[in-house]
Amino acid sequence: MKRQVSVAFMVCGLLFTVCLIVANIVEQKLIRIGPIEATAGLLIFPISYIVNDIIAEVWGYKKARLIIWCGFLMNFLAVAIFQLSILVPGSANFTHQAEFQLVLGNTLRLVLASFVAFLCGSFLNAIVMSKMKVLQKGRGFSLRAVLSTLVGEGADSLVFFSLAFYGVIPTDDLLMLMMTQAGMKTGYEIIILPLTNFVVRKIKKLEGTDVYDEDVSYNPFKLGEL
Repeated sequence: MKRQVSVAFMVCGLLFTVCLIVANIVEQKLIRIGPIEATAGLLIFPISYIVNDIIAEVWGYKKARLIIWCGFLMNFLAVAIFQLSILVPGSANFTHQAEFQLVLGNTLRLVLASFVAFLCGSFLNAIVMSKMKVLQKGRGFSLRAVLSTLVGEGADSLVFFSLAFYGVIPTDDLLMLMMTQAGMKTGYEIIILPLTNFVVRKIKKLEGTDVYDEDVSYNPFKLGEL
């Protein structure tokens, strides 16, 4: 049987991947929102969780699992190309090697922390969405969208900041940073929730699909099951 990919699913997958790659690049800049200091990744990274919610809600966990791994691999490819570009000697006309490396180069510890945190957070987000949809019999999308993001973003922040900055930043400051990031990203989800609801309804109507994961394996590595 020939499998076909809808335009809506393809766009969601592309947006998910772009958000991940861009977030990694802008993550290094610290910004201030009122009295709170955060990373610039806050401006775009939560969108990946919103897209994750949409995919899990409309097409189910199996498709969400596929997109998560595709996003991970594309992000890995981007980081590998960034590192290769830094290592290749620049020409005499290129006089910004230090700035180039500062923007696109990350330490191995930060890269690994980012990858592990992304997988943990994204899969938890999709699993919570999937299970809650079945328990709620399809009702209450807003509740599961917020709770799944809180769980996913919470796990992402806990894993990333623990792996990346434990022993570098005082423990109290580290805990505050984790809670602040998770809280602000979940707040982002709440603010944009009306738009998310609208998009989900439109895609379900357009696609003519509304998957319930009543008999699915939540094993992240079971990629043959699509």
